[in-house]
Amino acid sequence: MEQRVRLGQAGRAVAEYGPAQADVVRFRPSVAAVRLHDPAEHFEAATFSIAEPPKTVEALIRLLDIGGSLFILAFTLPFMVVAAAAIKLNSRGPVLYRQQRVGKGGRLFDLYKFRTMVDNAEAHVGPVLASKNDSRVTSVGRILRRTRLDELPQLYNILRGDMSLVGPRPERPFFVQRHKALQGVRLVVKPGLTGLAQVRSFYDLKPAHKVRYDYIYIQNRSFLLNLYILLQTIPVLFAKKGW
Repeated sequence: MEQRVRLGQAGRAVAEYGPAQADVVRFRPSVAAVRLHDPAEHFEAATFSIAEPPKTVEALIRLLDIGGSLFILAFTLPFMVVAAAAIKLNSRGPVLYRQQRVGKGGRLFDLYKFRTMVDNAEAHVGPVLASKNDSRVTSVGRILRRTRLDELPQLYNILRGDMSLVGPRPERPFFVQRHKALQGVRLVVKPGLTGLAQVRSFYDLKPAHKVRYDYIYIQNRSFLLNLYILLQTIPVLFAKKGW
């Protein structure tokens, strides 16, 4: 059954759905989150929705997503062609890597990246978090990770509407189900290519640390904040924070 959230009296979020139960979590007077508990959902992690911001704000953010993605795509297309050729020459396997991630409202979608590890890297070890000196990462993959070029195929996810340019980074269902910090409020907005956690700290933050920045972003999400984070991402790329 589809679940929606409409804006009720005094700006409170009101859940509209079937037999599920809801708890309202208030951040500030104008913003509230509704925690949905639906035993029929295939994804077990709790999901949240927030009171809808003005439609003009959402429209501006979507225009920024589309316009920004097309601009970045046009600018980086030569680098993407070189990256694809380097991956193919460096190791066996496909150029692109597709992986299921958790999106807004707990919806699962296929995320695309340039492959940076050996083919079938998790075939024997199962889902594990990548480490700084991960032996599964190829020589070309290490360069792509340091420059963030491996993330560029996600522009397709943004144009499709699975993601936004700015938002909490999408995580895999395996880790979302095992880390409460990655559940709940992080799922009230679309995941992003970059986010406040990435520009204020390191890309390789632990889940409990990521969520602090994600909460701040969600509470203050706006067109100008998204634009600010995008501009702040540029020096972060050159600083090569994280790994």
